[in-house]
Amino acid sequence: MFRLALVGLFCVSSIFSSEVFAQAKKGDKNFAILDIKQVDEDFHFQGEYYGLIGTDCSWCGSCTIGLQVVARGDGNFVASLYYGGLPGNGWDRSERRELTGMRKGDVLTLKGEELLLQVKKGGRVDVRDLAGHLLGQISKYQRTSVTLGAKPPVDATVLFDGSSVDQFKDGKITDEGLLNVGTEFKKTYHSFRLHLEFRLPYMPYATGQARSNSGVYLQSRYEVQVLDSFGLEGVENECGGLYKQKRADVNMCFPPLSWQTYDIAFVAPRFDSAGKKTKNAFITVLQNGIPIHQDYSIIAKTGGGKQEGAELFPIKLQNHSNPVRFRNIWIVDLSDQPDPVYCHPCQSLLCDR
Repeated sequence: MFRLALVGLFCVSSIFSSEVFAQAKKGDKNFAILDIKQVDEDFHFQGEYYGLIGTDCSWCGSCTIGLQVVARGDGNFVASLYYGGLPGNGWDRSERRELTGMRKGDVLTLKGEELLLQVKKGGRVDVRDLAGHLLGQISKYQRTSVTLGAKPPVDATVLFDGSSVDQFKDGKITDEGLLNVGTEFKKTYHSFRLHLEFRLPYMPYATGQARSNSGVYLQSRYEVQVLDSFGLEGVENECGGLYKQKRADVNMCFPPLSWQTYDIAFVAPRFDSAGKKTKNAFITVLQNGIPIHQDYSIIAKTGGGKQEGAELFPIKLQNHSNPVRFRNIWIVDLSDQPDPVYCHPCQSLLCDR
């Protein structure tokens, strides 16, 4: 018997040259910034904010709130407000409140159905009711995945550490020493535990599936979506989703240009001698150290993935024409295990029968 704990501590590709992004101008949906030294003024207002409001007022007593602010280009913003804290860090899972606003100079004003927020350059936010009464202030808060920089265990194979792409087909290293999209693992895996880190470009004018799109295609069949869906609802085709099949339990996408992590445990489906599926694949995914899929039974292939079958195909890092980057990729091969399944009621635990 073996155990693998994954806990909180721990579509068809289109090919675009990087020149598309280098040549795209502000206002173009392909406009993408990969270097934080080159960001616009809006970028510094984008991000997460957190704090206590209502201490000195009778509005609703005191409460903790989290705020995610998303830049949409040329001073336009949308935002999401959460009661209790941020997703994965205190949010009480009540309804997400949406706000919109504009930046004028050093102040971004956001308005929702209940609150008016003034986000000031430097990371402070005045929270007011719609009558203008100050309820409190919250501050900018930058989270880091607890699995960022995770070192491979002794039984892991290091696939990418910035020095070589020998483990990849058509793999390309960028000038920064990062792995580009549009590649696949040379070796195939039946069941495995995978760690990888990814960085989304800053694309303020893009929306939906055009905003920093890539994906991790397990067995070339099952896509764990990569997308800049920071501050959004987190539906089935957004970051962390099993593409168009299941949304993440919580949207744990960090802002663009932040390094993020996926820790994935995958148990392959089973097929009989006639090729009929007798057991679904199972998956657990941690995004930025927080479980977003827990012992989930994958019912079918996703999106543009290959049809299910006993034949093994490689894991792919999808090129969806956006300059997403990867680093620190390693895998523990569980293919020789007798038929690993998820134990219950243990949380995120793999073992054999």
